[in-house]
Amino acid sequence: MLRKNAKVELIKTVPLFARCSKKELGEIAGLADELDVEAGQTLTKQGTSGREFVVIAEGAADVVRNGKRVNSLRSGDFLGEIALITAAPRTATVKTTVPSRLLVINASDFRRLLRRTPTMQTKVMEALAERLPPEVG
Repeated sequence: MLRKNAKVELIKTVPLFARCSKKELGEIAGLADELDVEAGQTLTKQGTSGREFVVIAEGAADVVRNGKRVNSLRSGDFLGEIALITAAPRTATVKTTVPSRLLVINASDFRRLLRRTPTMQTKVMEALAERLPPEVG
């Protein structure tokens, strides 16, 4: 089981949380459930709505879009950050390739935290805006 400061260290590497203070990162880490899964576990399915954010604490996973592997994730990588803010459908299927330990943050818990902490909400929204692709036109 990861100590809280180990969770904070993983979470602070996520661009969405780059502007958050140590205290705010601690609050986010407090929402994170630790989960051990076997190889072959589907973490997200393309086209479905996202309800959680996942950090791979230990392990690996493949990212498949339209039936084709487009990326591989490993310890320290994350997925589903947009699901914390929007109800947009998943853009890919992600499946573990080895037994993995995950940190999982439920989107509704995270949104509740943002409503309680307006300063964190602003920081997260600014970081999200930076990650959106530039408008073409």
